[in-house]
Formats: sequence, C-alpha cells, structure tokens
Amino acid sequence: MRRIALVDYGIGNLRSVEKALQAAGGEVVLTEDPAAILKADKVVLPGVGAFGDGIAGLHQRGLVDLMVQIERRGTPLLGICLGMQLLFQASDEMGEHAGLGLLPGQVKRFSTPGLKIPHTGWNQLAITDSPLLAGLQFNSYAYFNHSYYCAPEQPSAVLATTEYGLKYASVVGRGSVYGVQFHPEKSQAVGLQILRNFVERG
Repeated sequence: MRRIALVDYGIGNLRSVEKALQAAGGEVVLTEDPAAILKADKVVLPGVGAFGDGIAGLHQRGLVDLMVQIERRGTPLLGICLGMQLLFQASDEMGEHAGLGLLPGQVKRFSTPGLKIPHTGWNQLAITDSPLLAGLQFNSYAYFNHSYYCAPEQPSAVLATTEYGLKYASVVGRGSVYGVQFHPEKSQAVGLQILRNFVERG
C-alpha cells in the first residue's frame, strides 16, 4: 500500500481528504513533520481559504523548502484547491504573495463582469490524456468552490480546463507535480477515480 503524507499546515478540510485518500487505497499519514513527509511515497497538499494564510502556514512550519525538495526528488505531489494554487509562483489575493514556485504562472481573481464569485458547485472538466485523469469521460463533472484561478505559463502543464467566465486550468501537471482546482473529496466517483489514479500511478 502506498504511504501518502497529507500535509497539515493549519488549513482546514483535512479529514474529508484523508478519508477520500484512504478510500482510494492510500495509507494516509496526516502530518506537519518534515521527516514523515520525506519518508512518504507520495505527498498531498490540501487546502481551503486564503493564499496568504496558506503560504504563511507552510513558512511557519518550515515546509516551503521541503516542498521544493519533494519536487526535486521526484516524489509525486498533488495540490488540491488552495494547495494547487500554492504550487504556482504568486497570487494577487489580498495583496501580492509569493507561492512555492514549483509551476510557472500566476493565481488571479475571476474578473468577468456579472460573474458570481466564488465559483461554487458542479462544473465540467475538458480533460487531456494524462495518467492522473485515466478512466474519466471528457466533460466529467467535479465540485468547485473558489474565487481565484491558476494561469500557468506553460500550455503543456494544463491537463484539463473548465469554463466559468473564461476557460481556465482546472487540472495541471508537470513532471511529478499535479494540481486540481476542484475538491476531489466532494466530487463523488470522478474525484475518487482521480485520487485512485494518483495513489496507484502518480
């Protein structure tokens, strides 16, 4: 069984992600301990809330450099919702904040006039051919809840897009680093398939 480190950096929504990863076949360790994270076969960076609070939580626990080390070692890393946004270089949420910089690009607020913010509810994934998305139908539905979206610099890093005022990257990946903007733990069979793919394939 794959040992999955679920990173606890003071952001909520951890238990539901933990249960979903367990249902996907992972042996999950919820931890903020760098040594435990480094020992894991795979790492999941979850998250809800503000970008600034998230990156501050990682800094306070000495986990920013560790996430960079995880990426350089080639350990599969999955960011969920805010966790995906933190993978990028910067966000303009309530000021300018530097991210982990594991993926080139920015995190921006939805700005289409008349658009309801946050983007909450079910929406479709226009998927590409990726091991993370294996077994999914094109335009499968996932559950979203966010006010900011990721704008990767590299088109090749976009594994799925979603339409909400504009077409944006809802799944990203480069090398061993992946991110999903939606909540797989709330996305029923589709979310479970994605987590299973990460646990089994990475």
